[in-house]
Amino acid sequence: MDGVRIAIDRGGTFTDVIAFVPGKENYVFKLLSVDPSNYDDANIEGIRRVLEHASGKNIPRGQPLDTSLVRSLKLGTTVATNALLERKGERCALVTTKGFKDALVIGNQTRPHIFELAIRRPDVLYETVVEIDERVTLEDYAEDPEQIYTAVDCNNKDKNLVQGVSGETVRILKRPDFEGIKSTLKILYNTGIRSIGVCLLHSYTFPDHEKIVGDIAKEIGFSHISLSSDISPMIKYVPRANSSIADAYLTPEIKKYLTSFQRGLKDGLQSVVDNKTTGVRCQFMKSDGGMVDSSKFSGLKAILSGPAGGVVGLAETSYNPKNNIPLIGLDVGGTSTDCSRFDGKYAHVFETTTAGITVQSPQLDINTIAAGGGSRLFYENGLMRVGPESAGAHPGPVCYRKNGYLTVTDANLLLGRLVPEFFPKIFGPNENEELDQETTFKEFAKLTELINKESPDKKMTPEEVASGFLNVANEAMARPIRTLTEAKGHVLENHRLVSFGGAGGQCCCFVAFEKLGINTVLIHRYSSVLSAYGMALADVVEEVQEPSSLILNEENKNAINSTFKSLTEKARQALMIQDFSDSDITYEKYLNLRYRGTESAIMTLSDDNIDSYQSNFLDLHKKEFGFVFTDKDIIIDDFRVRAIGKAHTISTPSVDDQIESLKAKNEIKRVSSSSAKFTRKTYFEGKWIPTNVYRLEDLAIGSEILGPAIIADGTQTNVIPPDSVVLILETHVVVTNTKEKVSKSSKIGEGVQIEPVLLSIFGHRFIDIAEQMGNSLQKTAVSTNVKERLDFSCALFDADANLVSSAPHIPVHLGSMGTFVKFQSNLWKGKLKEGDVLVGNHPIAGNTHLPDITVLTPVFHEGKIFFYLASRAHHSDIGSSLPGSMPPNSKELWEEGASIYSEFLVKDGVFQEERMEQLLLVEPAKYPGCSGTRKLSDNISDLKAQVAANQKGIGLVKRLVSEFSLNVVLAYMEAIQVNANNTVQKLLKKIGTKVLEAEDFMDDGSRIALRVDVNGDDGTAVLDFTGTSDEMYGNLNAPEAITYSALIYCLRCIVNESIPLNQGFLRPLKVIIPKGSLLSPSDGAAVVAGNVMTSQRITDVVFKAFKTMAGSQGDCNNFTFGNGGNSENGDYKKGFGYYETIAGGHGAGPTWDGVSAVHTNMTNTKMTDVEVFEKRYPVILREFSIRQNSGGNGKFKGGNGAVRDIEFRVPLTASILSERRVNMPYGLLGGQPGSRGLNSWVRRIYDKDGNFVGTRTINIGGKNTVNVQAGDRIVLKTPGGGGYGSPEEVAKDEEYNKTLNPTFKYVGTGSIAIRHETQYGN
Repeated sequence: MDGVRIAIDRGGTFTDVIAFVPGKENYVFKLLSVDPSNYDDANIEGIRRVLEHASGKNIPRGQPLDTSLVRSLKLGTTVATNALLERKGERCALVTTKGFKDALVIGNQTRPHIFELAIRRPDVLYETVVEIDERVTLEDYAEDPEQIYTAVDCNNKDKNLVQGVSGETVRILKRPDFEGIKSTLKILYNTGIRSIGVCLLHSYTFPDHEKIVGDIAKEIGFSHISLSSDISPMIKYVPRANSSIADAYLTPEIKKYLTSFQRGLKDGLQSVVDNKTTGVRCQFMKSDGGMVDSSKFSGLKAILSGPAGGVVGLAETSYNPKNNIPLIGLDVGGTSTDCSRFDGKYAHVFETTTAGITVQSPQLDINTIAAGGGSRLFYENGLMRVGPESAGAHPGPVCYRKNGYLTVTDANLLLGRLVPEFFPKIFGPNENEELDQETTFKEFAKLTELINKESPDKKMTPEEVASGFLNVANEAMARPIRTLTEAKGHVLENHRLVSFGGAGGQCCCFVAFEKLGINTVLIHRYSSVLSAYGMALADVVEEVQEPSSLILNEENKNAINSTFKSLTEKARQALMIQDFSDSDITYEKYLNLRYRGTESAIMTLSDDNIDSYQSNFLDLHKKEFGFVFTDKDIIIDDFRVRAIGKAHTISTPSVDDQIESLKAKNEIKRVSSSSAKFTRKTYFEGKWIPTNVYRLEDLAIGSEILGPAIIADGTQTNVIPPDSVVLILETHVVVTNTKEKVSKSSKIGEGVQIEPVLLSIFGHRFIDIAEQMGNSLQKTAVSTNVKERLDFSCALFDADANLVSSAPHIPVHLGSMGTFVKFQSNLWKGKLKEGDVLVGNHPIAGNTHLPDITVLTPVFHEGKIFFYLASRAHHSDIGSSLPGSMPPNSKELWEEGASIYSEFLVKDGVFQEERMEQLLLVEPAKYPGCSGTRKLSDNISDLKAQVAANQKGIGLVKRLVSEFSLNVVLAYMEAIQVNANNTVQKLLKKIGTKVLEAEDFMDDGSRIALRVDVNGDDGTAVLDFTGTSDEMYGNLNAPEAITYSALIYCLRCIVNESIPLNQGFLRPLKVIIPKGSLLSPSDGAAVVAGNVMTSQRITDVVFKAFKTMAGSQGDCNNFTFGNGGNSENGDYKKGFGYYETIAGGHGAGPTWDGVSAVHTNMTNTKMTDVEVFEKRYPVILREFSIRQNSGGNGKFKGGNGAVRDIEFRVPLTASILSERRVNMPYGLLGGQPGSRGLNSWVRRIYDKDGNFVGTRTINIGGKNTVNVQAGDRIVLKTPGGGGYGSPEEVAKDEEYNKTLNPTFKYVGTGSIAIRHETQYGN
C-alpha cells in the first residue's frame, strides 16, 4: 500500500505542513513554529496531526509516534539558520596556517554598513584558533607576461614541487611537524572542544597537509572534523575557511536535533550512512534546492533549507517549458520576504554572506529583500519607512494581541485586506481569539495624529496612512527585484510573478501591476505552503566539485572528459546507495568559466562537447555583460557535476494548457456576486469599495471574477485589486492586470501639495533611477574596474544642478558629482541642446581626481533643461607617468594623466571619438616621462557605456513624468531635498548655538583647520576651513569637491537615519574653503592622493569638531607593486601592476569600542583573498593579522591596526602612499591616541660571493618607492584607532550599544546582496 507522504517547512513564525494521504484529500495546515505551552517540536506535532487525520484515531502528545503509515518525510529546517543568527552552535576551533589566526575576523576588511559609525562585526563562530607551522604556495603566477608554466615530472629533482588537484604546480615551503600538530591538538582537546574546522592555505588544490591534520585529530578523538578541502574545494581562503568552521559549528547542532527528533518517532529514521533500514525515510531540503538523506545532512547545506523549497515549488508548479516565460518568485512570510528568478534552470550562487559569515557552498539565488508581513512601520523625519526591523513571531504585529508593533500585517487588516473570519483563531492568552482590529485601529490613529502634527499641509486619515505604508513597502520590494532581473540583462515586463508565502497574496498584485509592469500573477492553490509543497516535489541531489586551471580548448579535451567521468561516477555512487537506479538519475555538468585576466566566472551548463561549453559561455557573457572577447583564453576554474535523483512528482498540466483547455471547452464562466461568501468594504485607491469575499474551495474551475475581490481559504488571503480579472484553475489562481496606463499632463505651474506617502515613494523612485542607470553602465562597460569592481556612481540632478539621488553610495562620490554638474551647467548655460553630452575630469572643474571621468547629459522639455543625468566611472588608466594613473610621488597635475576641463562627448548626437583619442592618448604623452592611456579601447567603450547609462536614466525620468506629471516630479525633487535639509536642521538645533573647533595635521605638517558656528535657533551652521595650510608641492591636495563629499558623508553618519542622500544635506550649511589652500588647490596642482588620503583627514576633523568619535586610522595605506613599462631608453617591456588599500584601527565612540583591522570613513575597499593574491602575483603573504595593542586606551578602546607582511619572489618596484606615520590618530575626551603606522622593508643581505647572510630592516617612511629583490619583504603596520573617554573610567555593559543592523538576519543573500557588497567594497 502507498503510504502517507509528509512535507514540512518550519519557518520563523509558522510551520507549514502538507500531507498526501492515500484515498483522502491532501491535508494542508499551519501551526506555530514555537508554542512551548502545547508542544516541544513543531515537526513532531505536525506529523502527529497528520497521523491522526490519516488513521482517524486520537494520538496523544508526548509519546513516540508510530510512523508505519508514513512512506516518506521531507523537511525544511531552521535549526542551522537559527544557530547561525543567534550564535548558539557547537563549541569549535579553527585550525589554520601560521600567520592567519585573525583572517576570519578581518574577513575582506570591509565594514557592512558604510554610514554606521559604531561598526559592529558579528561574532566569529569559533572559540579559539590554532596555527599550524606549514606553508605552500603556487609556483607560477597568472600575471606573468611570459606565461611560464613549471611542469612537475617524476624526474624532478626539486621534491618540494608537486602538482595540485587543479593542475597547478604547488611549492611546499614548510612541511608540517606531526608531533607538533599532535601536541597542539591534544591541548585543544583537553579544553573540552570536540569539533574543529581545518583550513590551510591553498588546500583547495593541495589537500595533503589538511588530511594530515584531520588524521591526527581523528586519532586524538575529535568527534567532528571539517576539512575545507572536502566540503568546499574552491579557491579563496577566507570563504573556504568560513565554510569549514560553519560546518564545524552547525553540523553538530543538526545531529543533536536529529537525535532529539528521532526520540519522538517510535522507530527513528532510516540512515544511508549507517545502513539502517528500520524507521521512516527522511530527507532534508538543502540550500541548493535538492533533498538529501537525513544522515548526510550538514549545517553548511542547511542555511536556506526553507526558502529553497519555495523556489522548487514555483519552478515545478508554475514554469511552462513550452513557452519559456521566466518567473519572478515573491515569497512573503511572517518574518522575511525573499525574491528569486527561474527560467528553466535553477540559478545558483557559490559565495554568500549570511549573518556575517561568508561561505562557499552552492545555494539557490534567493534574495531576502524585506522583513515580510511582520515588517515594522516607522515615521521619521517626514518619511515613511517599512522595515528592515521585524516584529517577529513574538510579540508580533499589534493585531496578534501580544502588545506588539505596528506592521504590514496590521495595515492590511485595517484596510480590510485580511479576513479575520478566515484567519486562524490562535491569538490571545487562551489562543482562541481572532485578530485584534480594535487595537490596530487605535495604534494607527495615534500614528496618524503624529504624522498630521509634523506634516500639517495635508491631513491624513488612518486609512490613508496604512495605505501609504503598504505603497512604500511595495516600492521597497520592487527595487531589488528590478536589480535581480535588469542587472543581468533580462526584461522585467516579460516575466510572470509567482506569489507564495503566508502574506504574499496581500501584496503580489500591487507589486506586479503597479511597481514592476508585470501583468500576470500566478498564485498556486498551495501558495501559502509552497515551500513545503516544493519539498514534496523536490528531487534528491548530489553535488561534486573539483578545482581546475585548464584552458577550455581542444588540446585539453581528454583531460576535461576524464575529470567529468570521475566526478559523474562519484555522484552516481552517492545516489545509488539511496536506492536510485540509473534510469532515475540525470546529470548536469558545469564548467565555471572566465576570461583570462578577469575575475567574473560564469557557471556554464552544457554537455561534454567543448564547443558547446564555449558557445554557451559566450552567450551568457554577452547577455550579462554586453560583450565578448575574441583574443582571450577561457579558463576553467572549477568542474561541477550535479546528479539528480528524480522524485516521483505529481504531474499536472501547465497554467497555459489549463487555460487553453477551458477556452476550447467554453468553460470559463463569469461569477456573479451572489457566489461570494459575503461583501465587505476594502480600501483601494483612496476610498472604501464594496468587495466580494470568496472561499477558494467553493469556486469552480473556470470561474472568472472581476476585481476588486478577496479570495481566501484556511491558509491564504489573496487581494485582487480593481481593474484586474481572476481565473480559477485546477492548480492556480491567475490574476491579469486590465488597467490601461494613462500619461499625466506635462504642464508646469500647478500647485502641488507635498504629502508623506508620495514623498517616501519618490525617495525610492529617484534612487531606483540611479540604480538602474548603474545596471546599464555595468552591463555595457568593458573594463574590469566598472564591470567587476563596480567602481562607478550614477546620479540624478534637478535643473539647478542640485543632487536629487545617487547610487551606489561610494562615500567620496557622494557630494563631489554635484560640484561637477554645477560647474558645467554654469559654464554651458544657454548653449546646450538636445543630443549634447558633456565629459570632464579636471579637479578645477568640480572633479576629485583624474581617473574618475564624469559624463553629463541634460534632459530637455520644450527646449528647456529640467534635469541632468550624470555617471562617473573610475578608468583604470588615462595615461600619466606610471601605469594605473595613480603615481605616488606626482608633483604636478600633468604627471597624473589626461585632464579634460569640459568637452562635448556627444555633439548633435555624434560620439566624438577622435577628440577623445586626442585627449586621452596624444595629449598626456607630450609631457616628459609620461604616456598616453594604455587602455584606449577600454576608455572609449566605458565612455560609451556611461552615455548609454545616462540615456537609460532619461527614459526612466520620462516614464516617471508620464506616470505622475512633470509638475509633480519637479515638486518632489525639491521636496526630497527640503526633507534632507530639515533633517540636518533638526540635528543642528539639537546641538544648540555654540562654536565647535578642531584641527588635525597631515604627516608633512599641513594643517586642516575647521571652525563650526552653529546657530541653534534656525538650525544653520557656518563651516569655515580658514587656517588650513596652503596647497602642497605633492599630490595630497584635495579639490573642493572632496570636502563637500566628506561633509555629506559625515552629516549622514551623525544623523544616523536612513534618508535619501541629496543636496539638501548641505543647504543649512555655509562652507568656507580658502582658495589656494590644501582643500582648494590651483589649476595645475597634483591631486591624486587627495581623493584617498586627505579626504580621510577631513572626516577626522569634522568628527573631532562635533565630538562624534575618536580618530580612526585616517588613512587608506595605498600599496602598489609591479614591473614593466617604459625603460629609461624608451623601450617598452610588458609587465603588470597591483594596487591595494589596507585596513586599520577604527576610532572608539560614546557607546562602542573601536573595531580592529577594518576600513573606515571614506574608503571601504575589499582586500584580495590571499589565495587569489598568490595565484595572480609573484608574492607570498607571510602574515595578515591584527596589530595587537595598537588601539588607543580609554573608557572605550580604539580598534587595533593590521599587520601585512608580503614577501616578493621576483624583483619588482613597490610603492607605499600612507599617512599617520608621524601624527597619531587622536583620542577624544581623555581617550589616548592610536599608535602610528610603520612601513618596513626587510632586505636580504648577501656577501660578495652571493651567499645569503641575513636581513636588514629599514623604515621607508609614509611615502616611498623601493626596488625590491626576490626574498625581500615589505611589512606594513597600519595605525590603530583612538580611545574615547578616560582610561580610568570603566564602561559598564549597559553603556555599550550592541544592536546589530536588522539586515544581519537576512538569510537569502544571493546575487543582489553580492552586488551591493561589491559596490560598497570600492
